[in-house]
This record gives sequence, structure tokens and C-alpha cells, in this order.
Amino acid sequence: MKRLPDWKPRLMRYLEHAARRPFKEGEHDCALFLAGGVEAMTGEDYAAPYRGRYSTTLGGLRILKKAGFEDHVALAAHHLKEKPVAFENVGDGAAVPTPDGPALGIVQGEGVYLLTPARITVYPLLRAQKVFEV
Repeated sequence: MKRLPDWKPRLMRYLEHAARRPFKEGEHDCALFLAGGVEAMTGEDYAAPYRGRYSTTLGGLRILKKAGFEDHVALAAHHLKEKPVAFENVGDGAAVPTPDGPALGIVQGEGVYLLTPARITVYPLLRAQKVFEV
């Protein structure tokens, strides 16, 4: 995937919009949050086949397993090239461990924006287990 020339303002508009939307599995969850950021920057939505098809985490995992992916992190890894955390760039994707399992977010400097049921939260980039190039 290639970033569009105006990817920075597109990503900022996406993040502003995402911050106002309520968390909802299958529509606006951590996996779809990253995919939406990728779409804003590239125009490509790798998660389109999964949007709106599940309403629980288990339902989403079931659909992904049927498609051949272990989980949402594997789906992101299939579409985005993994790279060392030290070589991250603003807008890249990141997998961060949380008490509820791995979450996908969007790199912003020394932090990673993660969508949680309560709000968008910033986690330290150093906690990221994987970074995916966008």
C-alpha cells in the first residue's frame, strides 16, 4: 500500500472523527480503528470484508479464523509489512498488549493511539510488540 500525497491531513481528520464515535464491535473497534486509519492514508480498506459482520470479539475471531487468520493482528500482518519497532513512523500500525489481549493502534510519535471501549487512549510506543508499515 502506498500513502496518498495528503495522508497527514486525511489521518488527522480520521482521528478526529474516530474520537467522536462510540466503540462498537464490528463497526468501530481496535482492529477496524487501525484499518480505518490505513484507509484514510492510502484509500485502501483491507478490513472491508469484515466490517459489520460481527458484534462480539469472539464473533470477529470466528470470522477471521474461517478466512485463515489467527486473529486481528494476523490480518493486519497479512496486509501490512512488519518492521522493527525502532523504525516506526507516524501513521504506522502497532500491536500493543493490553489486559484484554493484543490491540491494534496507530503510531503517533512516541505513543500509539488505541481505541478502547471508553475512548482513544495513548499507550507508550515502547510497549508495542509489533509495528506495521503503512
